Amino acid sequence: MSVNIHTLSNGFRVVTETMPSMKSASLGIWVMAGGRHERVEQNGIAHFLEHMAFKGTKRRSALQIAEEIEDVGGYINAYTSREMTAYYARVLEDDVPLALDVIADITLNPQFDPREIEVERGVILQEIGQVLDTPDDVIFDWLQEVAYPEQALGRSILGPSERVRGFSRADLEGFVAEHYGPDRMILAAAGAVDHDQIAKLAEDLFGHLPRARPDRVEPALFTGGERLEIRPLEQVHFALAFETPGYRDDEIYTAQIYSTALGGGMSSRLFQEAREKRGLCYTIFAQTGAYADTGLTTIYAGTAADQIGDLAGLTIDELKRAADDMTEAEIARARAQMKAGLLMGLESPSSRAERLARLLSIWDRVPDLDEVIQRIDAVTTAGVTAFAARMADDARTALTMYGPVEHAPRIADLRERLAA
Repeated sequence: MSVNIHTLSNGFRVVTETMPSMKSASLGIWVMAGGRHERVEQNGIAHFLEHMAFKGTKRRSALQIAEEIEDVGGYINAYTSREMTAYYARVLEDDVPLALDVIADITLNPQFDPREIEVERGVILQEIGQVLDTPDDVIFDWLQEVAYPEQALGRSILGPSERVRGFSRADLEGFVAEHYGPDRMILAAAGAVDHDQIAKLAEDLFGHLPRARPDRVEPALFTGGERLEIRPLEQVHFALAFETPGYRDDEIYTAQIYSTALGGGMSSRLFQEAREKRGLCYTIFAQTGAYADTGLTTIYAGTAADQIGDLAGLTIDELKRAADDMTEAEIARARAQMKAGLLMGLESPSSRAERLARLLSIWDRVPDLDEVIQRIDAVTTAGVTAFAARMADDARTALTMYGPVEHAPRIADLRERLAA
């Protein structure tokens, strides 16, 4: 397998990885424009724009977009995150030029038909309603807002309903003009791909685009806080977060191994203590996510109203204990889980294309797998213990709870227990 990178004169980047045994390919355009790039009055527009890409272009109707990919047995989709928007497809080897043409068309030439805008507005409002009705979805949006208040990074990707109701064609066109420059786009492809062919197609499709204006992103400022929403649900949904390193920080690997050992699987401390030994919950986990300049280690659990005090207290106690007695065996297991997850995921061309785009956007290169494995292996038990101690000493905490939380502990109670 080989990774090749090519940059057009206008800054548009192409990265491919050929997988000789594959008969299919995954490819897409990753645009460095997401929820974090929105002004407050634009909140939700990056996601709205992603929806509109499939509603017709100057060359294709919405039906034709779907038919051209599905007529050859392919698959096409998109997503919006806080730092990027992706439009991608998976097709057989011979259909790569077709898929790239369709993706370029929906990315560069959306029609923004006023009738389709209204149709999709209704779809997005339904999506917002669905999230609000799903406690273990909405609680993470609230946690993000509490962690980064009054900041683009803290706002919901879907946006509030009142904003979505007001977006116009001009708003969509303005966001594209502001952020969809070639120097903020990456074409990534993996599987049965020919780098020279894709680079030539990229030149034809994207080489004429002018560069965008320099982008400004508001720096992240984690402050923490709490939000408790009382609802007559069967369970309390509990989410706790601490700030951890961004993805350009070498300590991101330590943070990920820490959260894996703490709550990343059935053998983890939180799962064993909270579920297996005490039966306080059905679901509990810890995970670490990262952005360019910040990150979050998050713990989530769901439990009965009369057990939330015990569960929250146990969680704080495990955070403190991790700073004192993390074992070599636990760290070795967490390292193995991370490496296995990485390597197993890369058996898919879709995962490889995603990895190519993300790493190129972060480092302007694609580190070898061996380099990443070495960084994981370099994380020591002493390093994780020191990291855990800093987490336990950090008074800034974000907490959200949803459900019958009238008698649940507050963030001041948890901070006091953490400091004791």
